[in-house]
Amino acid sequence: MTNSKMILEIKEGVGYITFNNPEKHNAVSLEMWETLGEMMLQLERDNNVRVVVLKGAGGKSFVSGADISKFDKDRSSKEQILNYNKRTGKIYHRIETFPKPTIAMIDGYCIGGGLNLAVCCDIRICSEKSQFAMPAAKLSLGYPLSSIKRLFDTMGPGISKHFMFTADRISSTEALNCGLVQKLVKNEDLEDFVKDYAEKISINAPLTIKAMKQIGIEILKNPEDRDLELCEQLVSDCFDSEDYKEGRKAFMEKRKPSFQGF
Repeated sequence: MTNSKMILEIKEGVGYITFNNPEKHNAVSLEMWETLGEMMLQLERDNNVRVVVLKGAGGKSFVSGADISKFDKDRSSKEQILNYNKRTGKIYHRIETFPKPTIAMIDGYCIGGGLNLAVCCDIRICSEKSQFAMPAAKLSLGYPLSSIKRLFDTMGPGISKHFMFTADRISSTEALNCGLVQKLVKNEDLEDFVKDYAEKISINAPLTIKAMKQIGIEILKNPEDRDLELCEQLVSDCFDSEDYKEGRKAFMEKRKPSFQGF
């Protein structure tokens, strides 16, 4: 699935989605958000895809947020704002709860909605030149509870408040130090590093990774909302699988396992 602003490729068990709007630093229109949701659904259903990487085209930005030139069309009235937030909120939730690992490959600006998108991903890997900001306070934009909670869960309340209240940009080094990204690599090494990182995950046991991810999602919920039965079932599925047999056999035979996901 490909259109002019969103590109989907699948290589070596990894799905790559590219935001292709470099003339606007990969600012995202509502149509692009909805195409992203469709692409994520396609990758979820494809059993050959085990990891998803989100990235931006052009080498200057990951995603610079919403396309402000579309605000008069999409976000000028109360009804339009509610509709926009509802539709984009579904996309953020789909990525945040996606059953396979997701990686944000950040090369350049990661701003506003782009930052919210990045923190929906499991792993964030950035280049040295990358910069991060949440400029809502400079535009009088309201930020929903779900988006602020993601920042709190990622960086902690203290640094998140500083980040939001000042609307300052932070460097890649600051982002690494505060936990906003997990890996910082040289500009010229980013693409190869992410490729190798994603493929390393893709050869591991899919059922185990699925269980780890879903249990991690449950941990971040309020205790009374956690699905403990689901967590137990996911663990049981690992031990009841052919992959568990393959893992033990490969270990005894001193070879790399070949996991099938069942």
